[in-house]
Amino acid sequence: MLAFLGIGLLALLLTGIPIAIALFLLAFGVDQFFAFFPLLRALGQNLWSAGNSFLLIAIPLFILMGEIIVRSGIAERAYRAMELWLCWLPGGLLHANIMTSTLFSATSGSSVATAATVSTVAIPQGEKLGYDPRLFCGTIAAGGTLGILIPPSINLIVYGFLTETSIPRLFMAGLIPGLLLAMLFMLVSMLICQWRPSLGGPSNRASWGERWRHLIFLLPLLVLFVVIVASIYLGWATPTEAAAIGVASSLVLAAFNRRLGLKMLLSALDNTVRTSSMIVFIILAASFLNFALSSAGLSTRIDELLQAYNPSPITLLLMVLAILIVLGFFIETLSLMVITIPVVAPLLFTAGFDPVWFGVMMILFVELALITPPVGLNLYIVQSSRPDRPFSHVIVGALPYIAIMLIMALLLILFPSIALWLPGVL
Repeated sequence: MLAFLGIGLLALLLTGIPIAIALFLLAFGVDQFFAFFPLLRALGQNLWSAGNSFLLIAIPLFILMGEIIVRSGIAERAYRAMELWLCWLPGGLLHANIMTSTLFSATSGSSVATAATVSTVAIPQGEKLGYDPRLFCGTIAAGGTLGILIPPSINLIVYGFLTETSIPRLFMAGLIPGLLLAMLFMLVSMLICQWRPSLGGPSNRASWGERWRHLIFLLPLLVLFVVIVASIYLGWATPTEAAAIGVASSLVLAAFNRRLGLKMLLSALDNTVRTSSMIVFIILAASFLNFALSSAGLSTRIDELLQAYNPSPITLLLMVLAILIVLGFFIETLSLMVITIPVVAPLLFTAGFDPVWFGVMMILFVELALITPPVGLNLYIVQSSRPDRPFSHVIVGALPYIAIMLIMALLLILFPSIALWLPGVL
């Protein structure tokens, strides 16, 4: 059955059918060949049950908040502030790319929004100053992946919804690994620029007065992050309610920045509806496919297979991670999550792995899929800001950061407390 699923899904994707439609077709294929159960009668009830969740409302709200921040000019000013504070380091703007992505990740909850925002602001500046296009684009693509690890994260919400894991605990679990990953990105950028100084562009200096004057432009992003996270952990709001508070706060900040207008709001709402519809449609399709697989007895067959093979917990984990790497080459990240989590998560939880810890590990490998060709979405987002230049620049530039993500995964396996310490304290 697993071979049928893999071949069927790959064949449907190669035809260009949208992933949600492909999942629905695959579900009916499973019913036809394995389950012999009239799934069509259960379609309405299944989709209603999957979509009737208060938690899912947080997804469009976080997306809308990110859209407002992008269009209000807050991200652009934050990038300029980070440039002034970090330009003295070997690599200069490379570190500004990563740190601005880190700050924006703490408000947008989306890797795509983070990469799109930073690439729009940074690439013209990098080209003007003569930075190596490969490494420069690589820092933006890699930095953008932090959007789904540092809270608030849309993908962590989806993981929590699919596995019934605490969203606040997942948010806190992603914070330290996300910040550590950003520091490792900066470290490898610095080492590369020390090895090959020509890749890092010119060394600039800024006066302390100029730095302090621009520091205020970081304040809106920090305020949003504190408002969202504090409202959750002080018990004032659920994650969904905190998302609504974030939207209201972003509107206030946009008005204070004199960018709040009807045209801007309509544009932000339009993009929010498009993105949210895609995400929710994929979630509903995956839910129906999971129902079909359960009806066909897939869980029982996998349990029987594992009992026959009897792998150790660490072997099982490495097998799952290897599968995620391979699937990440070909499947879009959200689809990768909703396809694999219902199958692999129960196996790993039964083997003794913490659901919160595995949530962070899962997101890390989803991040990896964002910058690995041929379907690495962040690579295409960055390339869209420089369409007249070779796409190979972006791919090659992301390679050092792929290695850093794998090192981070090893650190999480060896030291699970990197992810679990903060949720345990709070």
